[in-house]
Amino acid sequence: MPRTKPSSATASPAASSPRELPEPGGLCSIHQPNVFPRLTTLAKLFAADYWIVLDDVQFTRRDYQHRARLADLGDPARQQWLTIPTRLPGGRSTLLRDALIDNPVLARRRTAGMVRQHYGASPHWPALPEVLEPVLDAFATGRTAVVAQTSTRVLLDLIGWQGQILTSSRLTARPGRSVRLADLAAATGARTYLCGTGGITYLDPEPFAAQNIAVAPFRPPTTGIWASGRRLSALWALAALGPDAVAARLRALATDHCRLRTAA
Repeated sequence: MPRTKPSSATASPAASSPRELPEPGGLCSIHQPNVFPRLTTLAKLFAADYWIVLDDVQFTRRDYQHRARLADLGDPARQQWLTIPTRLPGGRSTLLRDALIDNPVLARRRTAGMVRQHYGASPHWPALPEVLEPVLDAFATGRTAVVAQTSTRVLLDLIGWQGQILTSSRLTARPGRSVRLADLAAATGARTYLCGTGGITYLDPEPFAAQNIAVAPFRPPTTGIWASGRRLSALWALAALGPDAVAARLRALATDHCRLRTAA
């Protein structure tokens, strides 16, 4: 599956500038930044050529924007929430990009401790601390969305994703849920919008069709490691199976969805 620029190259804000938009073609996924995203979310982004980080939507408490469900390495039925305490300077209307971490130093220490507590005994643990370091460093920004986005980017890097990351707040789009998503997808030049099974239920395909963009549902398996993939952070699968094994499974899934781009 052809890729564009490595995701790590998009650390600069200029990466989301309209002057540096990618070449036309490929699959686009639009998703809010999630803390250590679930396996199904990671798989959807991995299958796409472009991930548009939806950072200018309202912050939602008790959502994956600021928390992740960690599972015990030996018994995934034993689970615990990792939560980044977040305060909203603008009240309930605060946008995700403006949400602030409550006590970043303590939140950083707690995050590092919980991840090590759950997965430090894994034979694949040596691959994780170096990856986690940028996430822990991101706490210094004081912004929940930065930590969440960084945690997703480093996991994508770990499994070898070579796509490009853009940010919705730096792109021009009209109001209206489906119209806005279509405009954002069009900004990448993508010919197919890869949509989660939840989003496909409310999406209006007409704004996409008007811009010659196909809408394709992303449907991951529901057995094996995928049985808990809609709930658990992908950290569990990475620690239990190892990055190479998880990457192989995601590549196979991405290949299936890549055919959608060819047909579009």
